[in-house]
Amino acid sequence: MREDEIGLSLHQYLSYRRFLIVLDDMWSIEAWEKIQLYFPDNSNGSRIMVTTRLSNLGFQLDSNYGLQMKFMDEETSWNMFCKIVFGEESCPLNLEKIGKKIVMSCRGLPLSIVVIGGLLEKMELTKEYWKSIRRSISSLANLENDKHCLKILKLSYNHLPIYLKPCFLYMGTYAEDHVIQVSRLIKLWASEGFLKPISGKSLETIAKEYLIELVDRNLILVHELGSTGKIKYCKIHDLLRDLCLREAQKERFYDVVEQHSPQGKCSQRRVVIMRSTPKEKVVDALKSRPYARTCISDCTRYEPLPNPKLLRTLKAWDEDNVLGMCECSVEKLFELVNLRFLDVKSDMYLHLPSSVNLLWSLQTLIVHHTIVEVIHAPVEIWNMSQLRHVHLWTGEIHLPDPPGDSLAVMENLQTLEGVKNFKFDERMVRRMPNVKKLGLKYDGIESSDDDCCVHNIKHLQKLESLRCFSYPGAKFLQKLTFLHSVKIKSLFLQIPYGRRMEDILEKVSTLPHLQKLILIGGDFTICKWETVEGQFLSLKYLYLWCGHLECWTMESSHFPCLEHLHLLVSNDMKEIPAELGEIPTLKSVTLYNCSESATKSAKRMVEEQEDLQGDGLTFRVTVRLHNDEDSDELLKLATPNFKVVK
Repeated sequence: MREDEIGLSLHQYLSYRRFLIVLDDMWSIEAWEKIQLYFPDNSNGSRIMVTTRLSNLGFQLDSNYGLQMKFMDEETSWNMFCKIVFGEESCPLNLEKIGKKIVMSCRGLPLSIVVIGGLLEKMELTKEYWKSIRRSISSLANLENDKHCLKILKLSYNHLPIYLKPCFLYMGTYAEDHVIQVSRLIKLWASEGFLKPISGKSLETIAKEYLIELVDRNLILVHELGSTGKIKYCKIHDLLRDLCLREAQKERFYDVVEQHSPQGKCSQRRVVIMRSTPKEKVVDALKSRPYARTCISDCTRYEPLPNPKLLRTLKAWDEDNVLGMCECSVEKLFELVNLRFLDVKSDMYLHLPSSVNLLWSLQTLIVHHTIVEVIHAPVEIWNMSQLRHVHLWTGEIHLPDPPGDSLAVMENLQTLEGVKNFKFDERMVRRMPNVKKLGLKYDGIESSDDDCCVHNIKHLQKLESLRCFSYPGAKFLQKLTFLHSVKIKSLFLQIPYGRRMEDILEKVSTLPHLQKLILIGGDFTICKWETVEGQFLSLKYLYLWCGHLECWTMESSHFPCLEHLHLLVSNDMKEIPAELGEIPTLKSVTLYNCSESATKSAKRMVEEQEDLQGDGLTFRVTVRLHNDEDSDELLKLATPNFKVVK
């Protein structure tokens, strides 16, 4: 969509609604002048709040309602500090005096208090150590507030364990305010060699521990949790990102094109190209860094490096189709024999040549397609013993049968997503014994029920996540079974309509580790679902999209861990079970396409729990209706804990 089309959609969405809009960290009056045109004046108490670090911009926006934020006072600063360092406990008496001096040295700057608190939380609670921190901060006394804050952040960086420093500095390779996908970040850390191997732990587990430690130190922000409570996306404060860039430049850790480059850029091992970098500067930057081992190109033009065979990490997205990569030039990527990490995006046809096995060090292969495209892999892919992760986004990959005389086992393979018409015979199970994440697609053209062999999936003892999309009329999902000992935590199944949903639910209900379940398609042939004790003991997230479910009977003890429920059963269901509201862990319920009676029963469930729990109601219910004439009456049922939307 064009910018004006997005603005028009925003205006239409907000019209006749009461809204609060928060525009955080604005840097120019031009940005405000562009967007404010699309905010309707509904004369109903709607408000817009803008935050900025530029005082003159604040007065330009509105001199009557501008509020100059004050620094935190001594008491508020101390309370924040104690909560970060000690949680619910109080500060030990022997540390209180020196602790208050440390807090006072932060000058009421919240970010300084948060970062210093995160540092001290991880350190020994000794008076001697705290005094050393106090002396370090005291040396910054005469600096201006901005420099003072940056120096405090630098102090926290200096006290990082040596194994965390490169991981933290790497955060500067992302653009300001960028939302960072944790799974991708972890793979990049691994490809760069930042992770110190520990016996009995995978590199991915070690990376997650590193990430949590940086979060605990308040150096990385949690942006979004996944459906089972794990960190899915993270961010970094822009001042901390500035610190990363400064330290990276000083230590020649990486070079961001378009910024002041350090001396000796010819010897730079990592080059980062931001989205806004002009094309001519990209070409110059890559030619002047012949020894680069890493190239992170954020949606900009990828040009060959003078000595590309040295590359170990390459992310070359082509979101705006500016790469202009033809099939031939894409294939040249697979001549980079030292690659460990390859992440490419293009709307051009991509062919994996037979020389792909020359990428003998490749650990991660991620291919994004703007259109659905089948990538045919050569048989040589089975010789890539270092492969850990294969992701096909939007597109699909067709894997050939391995040669009959080959005994190669891909022991390192953990992720295989986007595989089309995969024949899962016993040989295949033996070839990938440690796979944890599996994504399969079947279209029914080249696959048949007898050839799929999905019943062998139960022998993947380390499998934690399975996504399976099937074609209409497929019967093979009926053969899908799981051993009780399997470690599956996440399950996504697309079930052909007309297939018995009861059979699938019965198979998965006893999986002891299952936390996330998404079932789309299928029908309840007896129109009833009755859960029993001992089922879904670990389930946190349930998404059920099916037909012909009229009656659901349950007890709250049947879902002891359920946090989020999404239910789409057309208009068949007449009533939402009241016991649903009694689940103590429940946080949200979203109902789609509900009948009027089911909507009203959900409202009664909320009211009953409000009477019992009062203002402490732990969950919210959202009902999404058809956009029809009968929905106006149901919209009036909305309350703070019961949201009704078209």
